[in-house]
Amino acid sequence: MSCILNIETSTSVCSVAVSQDGEAIFVKEDLKGPSHAVSLGVFVDEALSFADSHAIPLDAVAVSCGPGSYTGLRIGVSMAKGVCYGRQLPLIAIPTLEVLSVPVLLYHDLPEDALLCPMIDARRMEVYAAIYDRSLKPLRETAADIVDEHSYLDFLNERPVYFFGNGSEKCQTALTHPNAHFIGQINPLAKMMMPLAEKAFAEKEFKDVAYFEPFYLKEFVASQPKKLL
Repeated sequence: MSCILNIETSTSVCSVAVSQDGEAIFVKEDLKGPSHAVSLGVFVDEALSFADSHAIPLDAVAVSCGPGSYTGLRIGVSMAKGVCYGRQLPLIAIPTLEVLSVPVLLYHDLPEDALLCPMIDARRMEVYAAIYDRSLKPLRETAADIVDEHSYLDFLNERPVYFFGNGSEKCQTALTHPNAHFIGQINPLAKMMMPLAEKAFAEKEFKDVAYFEPFYLKEFVASQPKKLL
């Protein structure tokens, strides 16, 4: 049994959830952002008060660790670390692209051979993306991509690929392969972190609170990404 505080601030959406044995018992979300500096502290205070008032001890804090917005990730990870230090709790880091994939797997009817390509927006036709199968096994790790008509052809020529996340909309005009499918309105949310956080907790996949840093999107801007051929 476990009770985990989940924090997600990697995009303009700010959300917090408390899960107990994989079930949501507290959820707060602000989809109008970005307002992390204002909303996150309030949401976390309310979540902690809820857990304390119901005599539910927290066992860990999970935070979405990117890729994503520098400011959003910095605020979210700083808050997660603060709660970990204050309550002497372990820290769990969940990749944002995996968080994005959870609602697609839960609520969309996909073919058995479907591949998932969550995308985080960067600039122009640039995205952070990964390729997963339906078990969230990475078939291609997170990379910085400049998307054009040649992108992801190795996968598209073999299987249907579902693109989603805030970087996918701008890619629709470039990715016209018949196996390319797009799912809109998919945001990374704290309540979607829960099954991933529970798994990490059970396997004791904890981060060093003192030294952990998220995967900042600014690293993408400073790099020189290659086209995926």
